[in-house]
Amino acid sequence: MRSFFKDLSLSTFVAGFVAVLVGFTSSVAIVFQAAQAFHATPGQVTSWIWALGLGMGLCSLVPSMLMRQPVMVAWSTPGAAVLATAGASGAFSMADAVGAFMICALLIAVAGATGWFERVMNRIPAAVASALLAGVLTRFGMDTFAATATAPALVLLMLASYLLARRFLARYAVVIALAAGVLYVAATGRMAWHGMAVGLAEPMFTMPSFSWGGLVSLALPLFIVTMASQNLPGAAVIRASGYPLPISPLITMTGVAGLVLAPFGAFALNLSAITAAICMGPQAHEDRTRRYTAAACCGLLYIGIGIFGAVVTALLTAFPRELVVAIVGLALLGTIGTGLAAALREEAHRDAALITFLVTLSGVTLAGVGSAFWGVVAGSVALLVQQYGKRPVPGA
Repeated sequence: MRSFFKDLSLSTFVAGFVAVLVGFTSSVAIVFQAAQAFHATPGQVTSWIWALGLGMGLCSLVPSMLMRQPVMVAWSTPGAAVLATAGASGAFSMADAVGAFMICALLIAVAGATGWFERVMNRIPAAVASALLAGVLTRFGMDTFAATATAPALVLLMLASYLLARRFLARYAVVIALAAGVLYVAATGRMAWHGMAVGLAEPMFTMPSFSWGGLVSLALPLFIVTMASQNLPGAAVIRASGYPLPISPLITMTGVAGLVLAPFGAFALNLSAITAAICMGPQAHEDRTRRYTAAACCGLLYIGIGIFGAVVTALLTAFPRELVVAIVGLALLGTIGTGLAAALREEAHRDAALITFLVTLSGVTLAGVGSAFWGVVAGSVALLVQQYGKRPVPGA
C-alpha cells in the first residue's frame, strides 16, 4: 500500500476520475432505460447501480493493485441497449432478465477459462488491433470539436488551457483543462444540481427465472454484443498499450463477478476500451509503470458510486454534456495518435489497418453487432486477400 501512495500522482487520480466521469455519464441513461424496460422499481434501479459499481470497482481495483498494471472493467453499454430493446416488448419479467444475466455471465466465464477468446485475439495483427483502437477512440476526439457548436466558449477555453499546459506543464494538461472547464460551468451556473439525494444504496435480490425465450432473446444477444463490441476492443486497447496482461483470466474474472452480482442487477461486466485508454495512455502519467494507480483510483470511485448510489449518480450527471465530451477527447488525443502511428507503420498491413480504422469509425451496426467487431472482420479479410500465400521478399 505504501508503494501505491508513492506511485499515486495528481495526473493519475484525475485520469481515474475522468474515466469514471466518462464511463458513467455517457451511458447511465441507457442502464436506467434497460432496468425500467423490465418494470424495475426505484429500489431495483438503485440496486443495479450498486451491483454494477461494486463489480466494476473491485474488478478494476484488485487486479490493478496485485499486478501493478492498469486493469479497467466496465458495464456493457451495447448490452444495456439490447436489454432495453428486448425488455420493451413486455414479454420478460425482471426474474427472466436476471436469469439471462446469469447465463451470459457463465458464458463469459467459460470463454475466458477455455482461452478461446484470447486465442482469437492472438491471431489479430498488431496493426489491425491498433487501427481498431484508433477507430474506437477517434469518434470521441471528433465529438470534442463538434461540441463547439453548442458550447463554443467552454470547449475553446478547455482546448486553449490544454494546449498551453501541454507546452509548459505537459504532465498536468488534462488536469488543467478539466479544472478550467469546471470553473467555467460553475461560474456560469451551468451545473445541474437538481435531483441531489443523500443516502446509501441497498442491494435487492431477485430470484432468477430461466426459460428458452430468455436464453434466445436476452442471454445470447447480451453475450454476443458484450464479447464483440466490448471485450474485443477492450483487449485491443490492452495489446496496443503494450501491457502484458493475462486476457483469459481477466475475462474469466468479469464472468464470475457478473454471475455473483447478477441477481442484484449486474447485467454484464467486461473489459473497458474507452476508459482503459484514458488510464493506460501517456496523459495519465509519463511513467507507464505508475499508471496502474489511475485504474485503482477509478475502481475506488466506482465502488463509491455503488455504495452511495443516487447521490453520486446525481453528482456525476450534473456536469454539462459538452464538458464531458471535451475532456474525453482531450484525454484521448495521445492514445489516438499512438494508435494511428502503430497502425500505419508497416506498409504491408497499411491497407488492412485503414479499412479496419474506417469501418470501426463509421459506427455501422449489422445483425445487432457494433462496428468494432466488423472493423476487425473487414481488416482481417483485407489482410487475408492481400497477404495469404505471399512469400517475403528477400532482403526486405
